Amino acid sequence: MRTGLILLALAYVLSQFFRAFLAVISVPLERDLGIGPEALAAASGWWFISFAAMQIPVGWSLDTLGPKRTASVLLLIGGAGGSLLFALAGTAMHINIAMILIGIGCSPVLMASFYIFAREFAPMQFATLAATMVGVGTVGNLLASYPMTFAEATIGWRATMIGLAVLCTLIAIGVQITVRDPAKVVTETKGSLIDILRIPAVWLIAPIAIVGYVPAAAIRGSWMGPYLNDVHGLSSAQIGTAAVVMSLSMIGGVFLYGPLDRWLGTRKWVVFGGNVLGLGCLIGLYAYGASSIVLAVVLMCGIGFFGATYPVIMAHGKGLFPAHLTGRGVTLLNMFSIGGVGLAQFVARPLHASYQGTDQLTPYTAVFAFFIALMIVGLALYLFSRDNKD
Repeated sequence: MRTGLILLALAYVLSQFFRAFLAVISVPLERDLGIGPEALAAASGWWFISFAAMQIPVGWSLDTLGPKRTASVLLLIGGAGGSLLFALAGTAMHINIAMILIGIGCSPVLMASFYIFAREFAPMQFATLAATMVGVGTVGNLLASYPMTFAEATIGWRATMIGLAVLCTLIAIGVQITVRDPAKVVTETKGSLIDILRIPAVWLIAPIAIVGYVPAAAIRGSWMGPYLNDVHGLSSAQIGTAAVVMSLSMIGGVFLYGPLDRWLGTRKWVVFGGNVLGLGCLIGLYAYGASSIVLAVVLMCGIGFFGATYPVIMAHGKGLFPAHLTGRGVTLLNMFSIGGVGLAQFVARPLHASYQGTDQLTPYTAVFAFFIALMIVGLALYLFSRDNKD
């Protein structure tokens, strides 16, 4: 199983890469295919939407078929197939379809790991194990930064995507060979997603799950590159360097949050406090980001670092689910998280476009203001949630 978890971690590295690499190749995509910031945000949004939409069937599949077949088959068909289509793309529509397929391919890999952690390890270890997996996977953000810039400059983005299709294929085959499905839960109660939705506490955790990942994922995934290019005049190489720094901050945040619930004896207040600090950085980027390149990048790093509460949110919710519905429960929360980013991107894209023709900065401050409003609402609702500790 150790080898299987390592391969699932590698698959999650790819998942993190695919949600972030568009910002780094925004300049060559605009040059070759005429794809601007709005189309880029739409393509990113389609990845998140398809990823989120798959969480319900993925949850069913984890509980009934197991993580091995769920992860390997979808990664092979969606990850490898979507990467190949991206390499052959000639229009924005081709890019959108490719991102949908890639989102489908990436949708089960982290949840397969979480399912194994929830079923095979002690409950108190879940947040730390989840944070470790997310932290290792966030290396994909690094690969989507300078290494992607280097690969694009060296062999071109099309050849790079072909290489990624081959890599997805090899990892999918490895997962099928090495991952061992946990023993099925024997219970007379069948249960379904409806039973999860009937738990009142889920609906008080949902708001922060929906909005908490939005600023970091949307900015790192699609808005960072165009913002630094349009507002501060940075080149692709310089954007790649800035993206590396933000990715490192996100990795650091994930590893910090992992054991905090055990150290402090609370999950709710770890999540709430971290997101309040991330909101402060987002407000700073809105108000002062244009004044200095360094300040803008530092504030983006703060958004990534303090907003890395996802593993603790998942641990907070996981404690509410019965064992035989673990797969459906964690995938539902994951759907909230990823779907929130996708929906936010679809709102942010026309919002940005509506301010075109004013100046270079205003379209981006409008997007940041929208993210600020989402965070305020999500945090206010999350205040009413009940803390839990295993």
